[in-house]
Amino acid sequence: MTLPPHIKGLVFDCDGTLADTMPLHWRAWQMITLRHELHFPQDRFYALGGVPSRDILKMLAEEQHRPLDHVAVAHEKENAYLPLMSEVRPIHAVVAIARANHGRIPLAVASGGTEPIILQVLEHLKIRQLFDAVVTSEMVKNQKPAPDIFLEAARRIGVEPQFCRAYEDTDLGLQAIRSAGMDAVDVRLMRD
Repeated sequence: MTLPPHIKGLVFDCDGTLADTMPLHWRAWQMITLRHELHFPQDRFYALGGVPSRDILKMLAEEQHRPLDHVAVAHEKENAYLPLMSEVRPIHAVVAIARANHGRIPLAVASGGTEPIILQVLEHLKIRQLFDAVVTSEMVKNQKPAPDIFLEAARRIGVEPQFCRAYEDTDLGLQAIRSAGMDAVDVRLMRD
């Protein structure tokens, strides 16, 4: 895939974009919401793709009037996900774009996940070395659909946002990319 001449940097979401992790995250969420008696339907899980677990848990607890330490339960959710990591597979069409452009222009990851988990996913897929920067939810104040994570990724690779193309698999993520002034690609349209 040839890039337009004005594109000087690429930014990739991780979960659901570079890595086929969303069904595995859903399995972990099912365990945690059952344990804590929270209602969280699958369609809402997918609609909130890119929103950090701690933020989702805080929202669910408030909506359902359940006392909950959302940060501690977010850690429980991560711990439920870790044993599933060996099942993570790449999304080949998107990883191919990163491989084709590695060393030609700067590349970054901008993920609503946490740094330890995202780095493990990238290492598991043997693609961490492709990226000049990895930006995760702890590194910005405002989460998707705010543009902050994509703007921070552009800053870290030294490319102005208007010269970046970003890849996402959720409506919230695509909204964040467009708010950042970047060229947005919906990877759901290019799944392999």
